[in-house]
Amino acid sequence: MSGPVRQDKFRVEGMDCASCAMKIDTAVRRLGKQISDVNVSVTKGTMTVTHNGVEADAITGQLKKLGYKSSYMGANQGAAVAEPETKTHVCSGDHDHDHSHHNHDHAGHDHSEHDHSAHDHKSHSHNHAHGQKQEKVKETSPLHMHDHGTDEDNKPWWQQGKAKLTIAAGAALVAAYIIGHFVPQYDLYIFSAAMLVGLVPIARRALAGARFGTPFSIETLMTVAAVGALFIGAVEEAAMVVFLFLIGELLEGVAARRARNSIRGLADLVPKTARVEKDGQIIEQDAASVALGAIIMVRPGDRIAADGEVISGNSAVDEAPVTGESTPKNKEPGDKVFAGTINADAVLRVKVTATAQNNTIARIISQVEEAQESKAPTERFIDRFSVWYTPAVMVLAALVAIVPPLVAGGDWNEWVYKGLAILLIGCPCALVISTPAAIAASLSSGARRGLLMKGGAVLESAGHVTAAAFDKTGTLTEGKPVVTDIVAFGSSEEEVLRYAAAVEQGSSHPLAVAILKAAEDRKLTLPQMHDGAALGGKGVSGTVDGKAILLASPKAIAAKTTISDADQKRIADMNDQGKTVSLLMIGDQLAGGIAMRDEPREDARQGIKALQAQGIRTIMLTGDNRRTAEAIGRDLGMEVHAEMMPEDKRRVVGELKANKQIVAKIGDGINDAPALAAADLGIAMGGGTDVALETADAAIMHGRVSDVANMINLSKSTMANIKQNITLAIGLKVVFLITTILGITGLWPAILADTGATVLVTANAMRLLRWKPA
Repeated sequence: MSGPVRQDKFRVEGMDCASCAMKIDTAVRRLGKQISDVNVSVTKGTMTVTHNGVEADAITGQLKKLGYKSSYMGANQGAAVAEPETKTHVCSGDHDHDHSHHNHDHAGHDHSEHDHSAHDHKSHSHNHAHGQKQEKVKETSPLHMHDHGTDEDNKPWWQQGKAKLTIAAGAALVAAYIIGHFVPQYDLYIFSAAMLVGLVPIARRALAGARFGTPFSIETLMTVAAVGALFIGAVEEAAMVVFLFLIGELLEGVAARRARNSIRGLADLVPKTARVEKDGQIIEQDAASVALGAIIMVRPGDRIAADGEVISGNSAVDEAPVTGESTPKNKEPGDKVFAGTINADAVLRVKVTATAQNNTIARIISQVEEAQESKAPTERFIDRFSVWYTPAVMVLAALVAIVPPLVAGGDWNEWVYKGLAILLIGCPCALVISTPAAIAASLSSGARRGLLMKGGAVLESAGHVTAAAFDKTGTLTEGKPVVTDIVAFGSSEEEVLRYAAAVEQGSSHPLAVAILKAAEDRKLTLPQMHDGAALGGKGVSGTVDGKAILLASPKAIAAKTTISDADQKRIADMNDQGKTVSLLMIGDQLAGGIAMRDEPREDARQGIKALQAQGIRTIMLTGDNRRTAEAIGRDLGMEVHAEMMPEDKRRVVGELKANKQIVAKIGDGINDAPALAAADLGIAMGGGTDVALETADAAIMHGRVSDVANMINLSKSTMANIKQNITLAIGLKVVFLITTILGITGLWPAILADTGATVLVTANAMRLLRWKPA
């Protein structure tokens, strides 16, 4: 193929199942060698065609001949096309640990004794290429946010094309029964006419499918069975069979639209307008047009119109619509907020950090829709199976109709009737929809609760995990130190904290921030500091209330005064718990100490126990120092590997896999990227950052450790649902195949069984939309 490659996107109406998608794919590829790829999404009701010079009209014309209404949506010029299902490893092994972004303006702290080892610092760069997993190169387009479904999707079900046809066929059938009651001698003609109302559109689709490369379609089976029934005089049954088939198709369409709209409904969470600050005024503006860096004002009770960072105000924000988090989160300046969440208490001023096309909700919708296009192994098997299954059913039906009369002198009418019934039993609708319906519902349900998975294969593999390897900082822990102990040696605890916070004023070092936060929580008024100085690698000093204050490491303090054995033991005990201790001197007296640690997340212990209860091995892989890591590991009850470089984490994941473990690696998607790529399932922890959504196979939006177990449970529920669906679809067919050959059941029960199976399978799959974490 030569010439510039482009991708054109089309909206396709009336496409409700995998069978439709297969027919459309085959027909469009027949337009010639200029078509290099066709990607049909039943979930979105769209088709993307990669080609080098086919007119959009030619593509929509081909679909029209096939019986589908379509419209051109837009083009991605020169879109790159990558090989599907690949993991790319862009890993030079040259790990340049540049920590300058942490703004360590606090040179006085003795980092050798802190628990924040250089190995575990996280650089939040959004262009990190390590281990990025790709299925196809996609382009984010503003088109996505304006994708409100087809005209059909937006109409009530009874106004849609399939519903109108079904109602017309039903009315014709009722009229035939009424007229036939008065003139029974014309039954053959009356019911034939009633049957043709529904059969003609089905037959036209069957002929179009055969013409464009799909001869063994569901419509073909239906047409052959109905025409055959007409020839053997079973016209009443034939008319009823066509009507029941149309009901089945209608219900399938309604279910497909429900799954399609369940995730698209997320877009409605974002308000249409935003209150934007401009030149000291507040103006209402279309939320889709709010620029990066704009300041928006959010009143109590309003939905937040954009992703952003709080710059003033303090309020509880209900994040349930986006993350499923049941308890509102308190937000203060510096905290991130998501579009679509609800401000509860007070006015917030928010600086916009993502455009409407790229906010959290837009990315969730995009991720889930792409995920629903990516097929699970079970789904791919069902697709391959259905390709030869339908011709096999036609051959079996022909043998049942012909062999007994020819070989054993059976009655032709009886055996042709049985053959036609077998054709109807063979309709693979229920089987084909059994897997994609469950996966689409499950991915949507997970996304609404902050669990994002990139496709059916990821969803399927999550349930097989036997080992979960966690990063520590920012994954098992909050990612920032907090004050855990205030120890008074010669002063009160309040005085120790007040003087320590006074000399830390103005610093942005993580330990200084922790001390200042502790003082703020206790509502302490801080005195002014004078002559503040950072003592290289030792601590900070200054004059407060006319007294010389020194806050420094135990080693630096020991050089200035004697620390008693009892105090040294207390410091050693806190160090053994993974805590960093800073000591405070007032004048020449040791006043006390402050211990800090990056504490485990609130639900970390519960999350680890939930995994262990399922027999899953839990491991911590961290770059932090061994003492700190082992203290946190003891608290959480998990095995620990500490002081690891990114390549060491990857090596451990490889060793686990070599020992036949199915490994999930859970990290922040940045310095864990090599290990995330090496794992069977890479799960990124994060509040909707680009890295969290793009680096790994799956993402946990609100960073709860317990959601790893929830994701595994969702996978197990989905696989159980799929097994139920396949058993139901095949089981009903086997039962009716046997009863038809034995002469117990006929055409009506056959098509009723098929339609019933499709409805039951779809309804069972839709149960997953109501899935809730334990």
